[in-house]
Amino acid sequence: MKTQLPDIGKISPEIFDEVILTQLGRTRPEILIGPQHGVDVGVIDIGNDRVMVTTTDPIFIVPPYGWERSAWFAVHILASDAVTSGLAPDYITIDLNMPLSMTRDEFDLMWGVIHRECEKMGMAVISGHTGRYEGCEYPMIGGATVICIGPKDKYVTPTMAEVGDQIIITKGAAIEASGLFAVTFPDKIAEAYGSDFAKAAEEIFWQMSVVEDALTAVQAGVREDGVTSMHDATECGVWGGLFEVAQASKVGMAIDKDKIILDETVKKICDLFGMEPFSSISEGTLIITCRPHKAQEVIQRLQDKSIASSIVGEVVEEHQGMTYQEGGKTHKLSHPRVDPLWAAFGKAAVGVAS
Repeated sequence: MKTQLPDIGKISPEIFDEVILTQLGRTRPEILIGPQHGVDVGVIDIGNDRVMVTTTDPIFIVPPYGWERSAWFAVHILASDAVTSGLAPDYITIDLNMPLSMTRDEFDLMWGVIHRECEKMGMAVISGHTGRYEGCEYPMIGGATVICIGPKDKYVTPTMAEVGDQIIITKGAAIEASGLFAVTFPDKIAEAYGSDFAKAAEEIFWQMSVVEDALTAVQAGVREDGVTSMHDATECGVWGGLFEVAQASKVGMAIDKDKIILDETVKKICDLFGMEPFSSISEGTLIITCRPHKAQEVIQRLQDKSIASSIVGEVVEEHQGMTYQEGGKTHKLSHPRVDPLWAAFGKAAVGVAS
């Protein structure tokens, strides 16, 4: 029996195995890293000891967030996957399939922010397509590919975590889930916790990027001299992200749940909307594996940039599996499979509409 497509969100690992991995076009020898579980980038050997890293994602624009926020987030989602390679983003190709409802003024605002953020990162727009079409609606209004060029011995991927590595997590759990809810349902949050809390909570939105986290972490060194892998905790959050790294590297992990940062504001938002924070989407949370002798340096470099982080566990042998400690007890860690954001968002939206 064929595995069915999910009701919403990314395809399951089973469909990825059954459909995508069995049909990848021409096999080419210069491909160092191709499509695989838990890896968001492709890596190509371009000669002269240099590689090209690419990643592709939708362009995600949500006008109710405000055009400044929405366009900022769109660029940072794209760049965040790319920089988990340890290389800075150099180029971007952009395809915009915009709804007929978008006006010239809105387009100007959106593109101005995209340009500004690309320029800040040193990323040039090199090609694309732009148009308005029937049947195109927010939030997915196109797609983009980010390209990084760098030394062959300086990139990392989630396939490179090693037994004995320390596991570092930046910012903590449910950053994206709480940031999105803070700007989408401010009145509900204000009703529960007060207007000052609601206003402060909206600032979480600007943490939904791992660009600075990743490029800061690799300054301590890479591979045997530092960071061995990085992965942003998107769908299914911290738990999902840890599983993806472990699967890609064929290792296990022993996690101390009590050491994972859970910001009090994030916790309150998750409690209010009924989301389990550790399995909730968390763009902005970077999972790092690092050789033990460089772990404290990575923590210090992040701290110098005012990026909160903590060592939360260790990479272990694959046969030891995925476990976490909480309150002194060890538990088996299971993959969440379905991100709690979707159901919580639907329920909250119905409440607002009614």
